[in-house]
Amino acid sequence: MVPHHERRGHVAEHAHDFAEVALANIVREYPHVMLHTMIGPEDRPQPRDINPAFYGSFDWHSCVEMHWLLICLLRTAPEQVPGQRIRAVLDQHLAAEPLAAEAAYMSDPDRSIYQRPYGWGWTLWLIHETATWDDPDARRWTTNLTPLADVLTSNYLQWLPKATYPVRYGVHANTAFGLSRALPYARHRAQHGDDVLLTAITKTAHHWYGNDRDYPAQWEPAGVDFLSPALVEAELMTHLLPHDRFADWLDRFLPRLADRQPANLFTPAIVSDSTDGYIAHLHGLNLSRAWCWRRLAETLGDTDPRTPTMLEAAQRHTDAALAHATGTHYAVEHWLACYAVLLLT
Repeated sequence: MVPHHERRGHVAEHAHDFAEVALANIVREYPHVMLHTMIGPEDRPQPRDINPAFYGSFDWHSCVEMHWLLICLLRTAPEQVPGQRIRAVLDQHLAAEPLAAEAAYMSDPDRSIYQRPYGWGWTLWLIHETATWDDPDARRWTTNLTPLADVLTSNYLQWLPKATYPVRYGVHANTAFGLSRALPYARHRAQHGDDVLLTAITKTAHHWYGNDRDYPAQWEPAGVDFLSPALVEAELMTHLLPHDRFADWLDRFLPRLADRQPANLFTPAIVSDSTDGYIAHLHGLNLSRAWCWRRLAETLGDTDPRTPTMLEAAQRHTDAALAHATGTHYAVEHWLACYAVLLLT
């Protein structure tokens, strides 16, 4: 298994390039995809008008991701990144006034629905990153982020009880990934006396996924995937089941992993055109698969016969995609570095 200190070394090696990409992206307002319900002909806002904190990086959720990346790098590789520049821009974007506007926007169900659950989950994970960091700036940012955290917690609590079915395809609406990203913040909130979100996520995940078996992973990937529906579901369950129960659940869910089957799940996706926004998603699929394989291997441990094949798959997928996280087309650069840091931390 790859030791944690070696992954830290990989983060340090790439941290400066990742940080520079994020710093450029979060202030780049155009090109922009705006998912915004207009209420009349006069409703023609610019990105910065409605999202004064998260207006860059092509779309709202990618901008949130890039803010998370910067905070994560400040925590894990502070000597390798331009810390003063990062803190200065975060002070602007994570100030009380712009974040109050973001909270108000996300409280509108007709508008926040476009970020459900992917953007919601990434935002709560961003907030978890600041809330668990003993740093004066992070404490101030956490205070400013609290209204947005409360709105998104409320959004989850209103949505989950009526979400009869999970979403299993490998893009933004995937519910397993959305719950997994929200889970650390839900646990943090529970540690501080409010366990309602944690209870809702746990109950929903067990209902949706607890009895899954013989998952048809041989049909992956779809041509626009940046997540593996099979592997992100398994990654979520690593957080919710004890070790022995998870190992048994995985036996039922993907029963042929020890034989490297289905083979396509172990084979990196081919990316034929990195300038095509949807085809470029497959770079993210490779990195998110690598992250999932590593998480599964760490959960099962060195004595499980599936662990070596998982670690080999993680390395193959990493080798196929990591170099594309920076220095490539904007279709890739506005988001892929976040999945590289996710893998390496």
